[in-house]
Order: sequence, then structure tokens, then C-alpha cells
Amino acid sequence: MHRIDVVSLVGSAVPAELRSDGLMACWLLMVDGQPKAGPFASRDAALACQTVWMLSNIARPEGDSLLA
Repeated sequence: MHRIDVVSLVGSAVPAELRSDGLMACWLLMVDGQPKAGPFASRDAALACQTVWMLSNIARPEGDSLLA
């Protein structure tokens, strides 16, 4: 089973394109410690993506992964 987390980035860690839009925080989806989706402008969007990854992880047989 993969570890699927949502992490936040703030300040200068936020990508320049989001900072130029005035955002000072964003969120990433991390799978097994590696960024897989994002950056997201809202935490809700990142959590929705996390839910999809978790459901996909449950629905797939052992050894069959989205990470392939």
C-alpha cells in the first residue's frame, strides 16, 4: 500500500506562477514521498485528488499500481 499525503508549501516555496497570481500557499499530492500531482491552489482540490488516489489504490489488485 502506498503512502498518500497532502503537503503544503508556503512563501518562496510556492511556484512562481502561483505567487504571481497572489497566492502565498499551495498544496501538493505526495505518493511515497514523491510529488505526484499539483501544485493546487486550494487544500480542498488537493484533498479531492488524494481521495481519488486512495480509492484507485484500493480498487487495484496488489502489484498493479498507478505509479507504473
